[in-house]
Amino acid sequence: MPPRFVTHLTVLAVTALVLTLTPSAGATTGATPTATDATATDATATDATATDATATDAAAADTWQPPLSTRGRYVVDARGERFRLKSANWDGAQGSWNGSGSTADPANHHAGQNANGIPLGLDRAPLSRLLADFRELGVNSIRLPFSNEMIRATAPVPDTAVTANPQLRGKTPLQIFDAVVSALTGSGFAVILNNHTNTTRWCCGIDGNERWNSSQTTQRWSDDWVFMARRYASDPRVVGADLYNEVRRDVFDDPNWGLGDAHDWYAAAKLAADRILTEANPDLLVVIEGINWTGLPVDGFPHERPTLAPARTLSHTLLRSNKLVYSAHFYGYTGPRHSGATGIGETHDPRYQDLSREQLFQTLTDQAFFVTAEGRHYTAPVWISEFGTGANETGAAARTWFGNITDYFADRDADFAYWPLVGWQGHDDWALLRYDTDGRRHGILDGGDWRSTGWQRLMTSPTRTGPVAPVADWRMLTTDQGDDVRSLRIRAGGDWDSGASKAVCPDGLRLAGLSHTGGRGLCTDVTAGDLRAAGDARTVVTDERHVPANGDWAGGYTKLQCPAGQFLAGYSRRGERVSAALCVPARTTLGRAGRTVWFDRSDNRPADGTGGDFAQNHYKGQCAADEYAAGIAFTTRLGSRQGPAALLCVTLRP
Repeated sequence: MPPRFVTHLTVLAVTALVLTLTPSAGATTGATPTATDATATDATATDATATDATATDAAAADTWQPPLSTRGRYVVDARGERFRLKSANWDGAQGSWNGSGSTADPANHHAGQNANGIPLGLDRAPLSRLLADFRELGVNSIRLPFSNEMIRATAPVPDTAVTANPQLRGKTPLQIFDAVVSALTGSGFAVILNNHTNTTRWCCGIDGNERWNSSQTTQRWSDDWVFMARRYASDPRVVGADLYNEVRRDVFDDPNWGLGDAHDWYAAAKLAADRILTEANPDLLVVIEGINWTGLPVDGFPHERPTLAPARTLSHTLLRSNKLVYSAHFYGYTGPRHSGATGIGETHDPRYQDLSREQLFQTLTDQAFFVTAEGRHYTAPVWISEFGTGANETGAAARTWFGNITDYFADRDADFAYWPLVGWQGHDDWALLRYDTDGRRHGILDGGDWRSTGWQRLMTSPTRTGPVAPVADWRMLTTDQGDDVRSLRIRAGGDWDSGASKAVCPDGLRLAGLSHTGGRGLCTDVTAGDLRAAGDARTVVTDERHVPANGDWAGGYTKLQCPAGQFLAGYSRRGERVSAALCVPARTTLGRAGRTVWFDRSDNRPADGTGGDFAQNHYKGQCAADEYAAGIAFTTRLGSRQGPAALLCVTLRP
């Protein structure tokens, strides 16, 4: 997202002012994808350059083992060793057309670079040369943007778009994308697919690409993700699915995080993640970016960049809880409440580059890096999947910002991806590597680039390596918008309380906490690890039959208690009222000594706050780290709230 973004947000600001006077005004969107079914496209990945991989590349490929997953704030490989995402964005396949004039005229494309819907640079340097330069740069992973329209494009790219790679002549954009993916992974790079745009058009303003469903349905969008994830499922070095780029406002509506409507990014991301992990490739990391912009960029109107702040109170729990990576973008010319616009549409909010070093660091923590705190329901790696600046930048504030943000990333051992990786010499000075028409390389590797100090600081700073010990996992459950069954094993067994809103912990976790109102839950594997026995046995408890004689642990309340040897994995509700408790057998002998944890009149959680506030503004109760939840108590008294009022918390050890 280099500076072209400013122009689009200026349009947004002007449009917003017009709309205050003319409510019936409409927006014009960009080109829409063709109707050709994606599945009809050639599914055979082109591997025209696999033989170009050098012995050095092959050796590098052996230094990490796919697939990738997460342990707390870290990404790890299949051996449990840290894999720091030192990435760059190889853009072009998401589109470069600015939205007006002939698409054949480079002047109508971002930075005068007509990408022809494929990764930039293939007209100027052979793939083998490009990959060698990437390796020299020091990156180990590539964020590879694409558009939904690219998937369905059937026309071959012009021969001039692949002048330096004649083996790609006559190929469609998707077939060339295949060849690029194959070349990258064959040379040892990890590839993270990024759905950047719907239409093959430069983003990121009012352009038909504001949301995942701006130019298509959510169903079509998730279908495309299943298609792409399946397409590369046999390539283990395709390691991630970055679901959508810079979700933001269109003329009329804001995206939101959890409202359950058609603009709910929280729900849409969870839907796509579920489908990718169950229908396409269970090994992929799922990257969920925060919300990039809400409101009108006009003084006096509400506006901001929420980024990842909403995850503090409503985080994602995936079907495979060790596959979530959160993402955010930071550029010096934007700000926490500044769109990046200049002139008309510019507000008086500070840009990131206007903040002092201390203010910037605190803002980065508040907007994104709080997620890396261990022992919270939102804990995950944070990947700053876009940041960057221009080699020709002369402004003192912008240069200072770049030094400060690279220091912050270096000091915090952060995962990152620079934007962009490849450009044309004389066109996009933001690119780390630029190639002229003769294929000569210019840029940060070739001297005279002021950014090299910050880049080298970032690339050579101390970093955690080697094995990362497993850490306790904490995950949130929410029935705000219906079912939240996060267990594949329970899903396979069918609907266990038809008509009720159900929530079940991911496989490997147990229920540890509940809220009195709001339908929230907290899951963990702390102390005991995966507590569930093998097999598919489960018990749906709807009455007090398992409460032992003389074992009334919540007098006057209805108690749903697990049978001996079982623990709570889920719950259901009908409206506010508790409907059922879901219990599963333990793999080891459980303790029997328990206590009642009441939370109908106040919070009742461990003093250390482990797990984090999983139900903000609601009373909640939580068992201790050395306990399991064995029962839920609630009341049916007229006039009383009928949500969970108490938990039976029992010691894990006999």
